[in-house]
Amino acid sequence: MLSLRYSPAIFTRRLESESIQFSRKISSVVVCAAKGPRPRYPRVWKTRKRIGTISKSVKLVECIKGLSNVKEEVYGALDSFIAWELEFPLITVKKALKTLENDKEWKRIIQVSKWMLSKGQGRTMGSYYTLLNALAEDGRLDEAEELWKKLFSENLESTPRTFFDKMTSIYYRRGMYDKMFEVFADMEELGVQPNMSIVSMVGDAFRKLGMLDKYEKLKKKYPPPKWEYRYIKGKRVRIRAKHFDKSGDGSDGVKKFDGETDKKSNGLQDNAEVVSVKIQDESNLLEDSETSLDELDEAVNSL
Repeated sequence: MLSLRYSPAIFTRRLESESIQFSRKISSVVVCAAKGPRPRYPRVWKTRKRIGTISKSVKLVECIKGLSNVKEEVYGALDSFIAWELEFPLITVKKALKTLENDKEWKRIIQVSKWMLSKGQGRTMGSYYTLLNALAEDGRLDEAEELWKKLFSENLESTPRTFFDKMTSIYYRRGMYDKMFEVFADMEELGVQPNMSIVSMVGDAFRKLGMLDKYEKLKKKYPPPKWEYRYIKGKRVRIRAKHFDKSGDGSDGVKKFDGETDKKSNGLQDNAEVVSVKIQDESNLLEDSETSLDELDEAVNSL
């Protein structure tokens, strides 16, 4: 009988050739499975046209402005605006608040800020300051005081000076000097250095109440600084300070500035008059010298 048998050498070579071909196929698969450049397909929940935060904030402001002051209506519109957002659009809401602040829409600022805080978002000192300012401008002093007491009790030693300045100005405008003195006493107790606006408002209150001795002590304790620092193009620059007497609207400072400009203008006029007199004198001297030269020429010709 005939039997077909492969020699072991031929069989091994065939296995090697098949393994080489298989390894080539496997290597091509491995290259595709490696972390290399792959074709990226757009996700289902994202759109290719990305809207910027500025246009989103404009749409949010337009969505709110036409509504009434009912809390449920405003909150429902805000919830529907962020319904399809994967994350809370904090930057968009902050820009919308800034736009509303420029337009002096204090009620809308209060509603949007409270809605944002109820979501547990944007709990920063800047957001609380915006809400405090809006409450004060809208005439809701009780809520502003409640918010101030809450922030002051929670952040006793880390309360920013801008909050003290704001509360001092709120009490100063309304003539509530006792509460303003309490805020100033808290500042001194905590070691917070008051700025010139706070010192001027407290000093003006002392003068109105006839407490001149306390006014003098305040001026000696907190003299006006000679220099102030400002940031110009990202650099800290020292500038000579100009202090005006801030008694409510700064009218005294404007009057002082007008007086200084009048003095400067008068000085310029005096200098101009002096220069004109000198020019006239010089012209007269030139005329006299010319006449004397003419006389000498005539005398020489006669000789």
